[in-house]
Amino acid sequence: MEKNNDIMIDVDNVSMRFNLGIEKGFSLKQGFINLFDPKKRKEKKKNKKKNEFWALKDVSFKVKRGEVIGFIGSNGAGKSTLLKVIAGVMKPTKGHVDCYGNICPMIELGAGFDPQLTARENIYLNGAVMGYPKELIDSKFDEIVEFSELREFLDVPVQNFSSGMVARLAFSIATIVEPEILIVDEILAVGDIAFQAKSEAKMMSMINGGTTVLYVSHSLTQVKKICDKVIWIEHGIVQKVGGKEVCDDYLKYIENK
Repeated sequence: MEKNNDIMIDVDNVSMRFNLGIEKGFSLKQGFINLFDPKKRKEKKKNKKKNEFWALKDVSFKVKRGEVIGFIGSNGAGKSTLLKVIAGVMKPTKGHVDCYGNICPMIELGAGFDPQLTARENIYLNGAVMGYPKELIDSKFDEIVEFSELREFLDVPVQNFSSGMVARLAFSIATIVEPEILIVDEILAVGDIAFQAKSEAKMMSMINGGTTVLYVSHSLTQVKKICDKVIWIEHGIVQKVGGKEVCDDYLKYIENK
């Protein structure tokens, strides 16, 4: 596909299917019986179809360079799944995503940490997971530590950290470079109030620097504050795409449920 210089992300008819069924009581004997029993095979096929769950259904949209897109919707609507597909963490069942730029996905902060290693060791480990060379981590080490405010805990195993401390460390590592595309999933809601303000200021700095941002939040106030465009997803289907007024439409939907 030829790149349009204004387009950073192109999501084209993306669908994502999961199988929620768990085979219970399976044995080789049962499998052998099922093999020669048409009724059992038909029942198994029916159950497999019944247990299918489509987290996303034919989702399409484009994101322009420098846009800040907010994603809203109920719990389980498919927002986080969509971000994981865009980030390349998941492969869609149907459709495809094209991204034109380096991506920093802040979806599950601390997911790349080893709890038995110290904060110091995890800075290098998590940095490597995110694709940062050791030389970059060396040059940014003090900056990471200062931002996280965890200098006195550098040699403490992460398993002894609170969830807020883990979030502070992970966010500090993830934001040492300013990516072209930033994917944020509710991370501004973690940590204490002071850190939330600090992380929001950091993200706003990236936005002002021209970074394209995809932002998921249940805080409609936050979405209205920082987003140019809003995409409302419900039951895996895009309901509306537009400006901040989409938040009001979603709120009316919730109130009338």
